[in-house]
Amino acid sequence: MLHWLFQTLADVNSAFNVFGYITLRTILGAMTALAVSLLLGPWFIRRLVRQQIGQPIRKLGPESHFSKAGTPTMGGALILFSIVVTTLLWADLSNRYVWVVILVTLAFGVIGWIDDYRKLVLQNSDGLPARWKYLGQSLAGLAVAVFLYLSADVPAATELIVPFFKDIAIPLGVFYIVTTYFMVVGFSNAVNLTDGLDGLAIMPSVFVAAALGIFAYVAGNSVFSSYLGVPFLPGAGEMAIYCGALAGAGLGFLWFNTYPAQIFMGDIGALAVGAALGLIAVIVRQEIVFIVMAGVFVMETVSVILQVASFKLTGKRIFRMAPIHHHFELKGWPEPRVIVRFWIVSVILVLAGLATLKIR
Repeated sequence: MLHWLFQTLADVNSAFNVFGYITLRTILGAMTALAVSLLLGPWFIRRLVRQQIGQPIRKLGPESHFSKAGTPTMGGALILFSIVVTTLLWADLSNRYVWVVILVTLAFGVIGWIDDYRKLVLQNSDGLPARWKYLGQSLAGLAVAVFLYLSADVPAATELIVPFFKDIAIPLGVFYIVTTYFMVVGFSNAVNLTDGLDGLAIMPSVFVAAALGIFAYVAGNSVFSSYLGVPFLPGAGEMAIYCGALAGAGLGFLWFNTYPAQIFMGDIGALAVGAALGLIAVIVRQEIVFIVMAGVFVMETVSVILQVASFKLTGKRIFRMAPIHHHFELKGWPEPRVIVRFWIVSVILVLAGLATLKIR
């Protein structure tokens, strides 16, 4: 909206052309989303408290979590509101990628909201049955995968880019749909599994979003993409605005979600944020690098898979509890130590991913 307004004003005064730069709009988007989250956060928390929408705690979980019972949940709605409003304000709304990411974010947010609503309001401990949750995620994931495949306007848009090699790009063909589906649905659930400690999931999401914003800007800029050996993807640069909004909204949410948390994200936020990150990685054609940068989410997911497989096959558990952050808690690590160390790992992995921009 503001992008269109400033474009119109630029016809009157060329000074407004500065708002056409993606870099400036990304910074303004991050600041806007941060401000929205910080300003609405206290009101949102009070509203959840009045509605008595609090987090139930599993009896099988670490004893240190018992005191968190009743903490306001579904705070992800605040994140999504901040992201969507900010993106609508600062992004180019004629760009198809902008609408695709917004719609996927909202679709997965609705799935998460239904799950949270059943758990917290209807007091159904099972929430949304797994088969229905997975069906909803699958339909949304397949829909966006097919749309992007059919609307691809350059060959690079459906090629698998191999890091460190600027001349290696593998045409995926119809397997692009499969790849996109697993990236969107897989990381939606991966972020959800990671969201078990105060601030544990949101900060790595902020780090990864910021890095994806850089990749988006480079991919959407013909000069930088040529210099760095990255395929030029027309329109992908607008994803930097969305990434800035996600990073800003995430930092604003962290203000209230940091240990000890005043509010929890809930499935409404975790499912949506994970799906959005996976989708942006697909749009900017950096799936392999993204898997490295999002290594914390991958590690949490793999720990659950290994735990379940080991218990079913041998009757023994590999970890004291899965996801793996609970394993470290049960080893005696205080919650803040687990959180900060996972953040440090996330920073290292993100930096490793960014290094692939130059090492080609």
